[in-house]
Amino acid sequence: MNSFIGYAAIAAVALTSTLIAFFGLRISRTTSDFYVASRTVRPWWNASAIGGEYLSAASFLGIAGLILLQGSDGLWFPIGYTGGYLMLLFFVAAPLRRSGAYTISDFTEARLESRWARRVTSTLVIVIGWFYIVPQLQGAALTVRITTGLPSWAGSVAVAVLVAVIVAAGGMRSITFVQAFQFWLKLTALAVPVVVLLLVLGGGDPPEQLTPAEAFPPAVGPGDLDIYRTVSLMVALLLGTLGLPHVLVRFYTNPDGVAARRTTVIVLALLSVFYLFPTAFGLLGRAFAPDLALSGEADALVLLLPGRLIPGLVGDLLTALVIAGAFAAFLSTSSGLVVSLAGVISQDLLGGSVRGFRIAAIASSLIPLLVALATDSAGLAGSVGLVFAFTASTLCPMLILGIWWRGLTARGAVSGMLAGASLSGIAILGGPLLSSVVPALAPFLEQPAAWTVPISVIVMVFVSRGDRRGVPRDTDAFLTRLHVPESR
Repeated sequence: MNSFIGYAAIAAVALTSTLIAFFGLRISRTTSDFYVASRTVRPWWNASAIGGEYLSAASFLGIAGLILLQGSDGLWFPIGYTGGYLMLLFFVAAPLRRSGAYTISDFTEARLESRWARRVTSTLVIVIGWFYIVPQLQGAALTVRITTGLPSWAGSVAVAVLVAVIVAAGGMRSITFVQAFQFWLKLTALAVPVVVLLLVLGGGDPPEQLTPAEAFPPAVGPGDLDIYRTVSLMVALLLGTLGLPHVLVRFYTNPDGVAARRTTVIVLALLSVFYLFPTAFGLLGRAFAPDLALSGEADALVLLLPGRLIPGLVGDLLTALVIAGAFAAFLSTSSGLVVSLAGVISQDLLGGSVRGFRIAAIASSLIPLLVALATDSAGLAGSVGLVFAFTASTLCPMLILGIWWRGLTARGAVSGMLAGASLSGIAILGGPLLSSVVPALAPFLEQPAAWTVPISVIVMVFVSRGDRRGVPRDTDAFLTRLHVPESR
């Protein structure tokens, strides 16, 4: 691959994103601008920005790589990622906006009237955010190494520095413009190459390819799916979306609950269109680039396939477009996560000022960078899937019960979140060791959500039922505010 293409594409995205961010800085003046864009973001803008931050390295690169490796098993990831927004639409979007909170921690404190519950929520938000940023930086490292020949650390450092500068400069209002632009860039960067590849393959002499029976053997077809792993993965993806801090904070930027619901519907449509293209890349990869699965470069399929199938100038241009989209994916998701983390850290530790937000943004970028530099990627989509399992076991039950069940207490919420965090954390971090000792546990540790989520919910309910005096006095008034539509 011509390294000039990589340099040019990455520089173009970085420069454009920075210019858009500094345009947003010109109209970011108040504290509310920095935290929730003064709650003035309209549905189409907000939906585009949500798409920008939600469609991460796992979506842009990882899904195609998973389909290359696993065949139809990999299709569950785009289904789950999209379906998670149905859950948001039905259960969370409008009530969360009506709560009037700035962050998830604000919502927890207002709903449960407990500083202790707020601290636990804030800690979980920070842990989730850091876990989620690390795969983005690892994806950037992979992209920069393959496309430019620079060492892997250069990609991680470049994304972390850019994100810290952009977020610290303009906060939520500024990053909204950047993420909306980056969503449409990512969609274009996948759609155009897929369409061109299909036209070229259909109209000329295609390169040598595997037969359908070889590319899609029965051993990786739907009939061979592991039922437990599939169900557990879907639980993680459907419910994990409800606990992602960078997604939830976006609903605070809508003018009202009606706009929050409209935003979610638009996001569903945008995601449904987007995921057609990484899926197509994965299917083409199984037929034309199966060697990448054997060489350990499955996550690089989207970056390498256009140049393989269309040599020459056209292939180079398509490759440049894909590189630009990939870099936009790392920037936009990392930016959303850093905004949500900066809001929580600033509110809880630094007084909630604009200066505190900027300090928190820099710190929120630096710590995941150190982790990314010290670790290797274990498959982008798979590692992000484990983050979803963690959020589904912690913040999701608290939000669902906090919005829809009057009986939730602070003790119940904290107990359930800590139980879910402990169990899913042990499964994620200690799973390989435990599986080597007791192999029968491997499926339950590789995909823990099917049992960690129910345990978290049960603990919340039982502890709350035993602590009925702990139900806040203003619960009925708070829930009424969440569920009664705004007057027009």
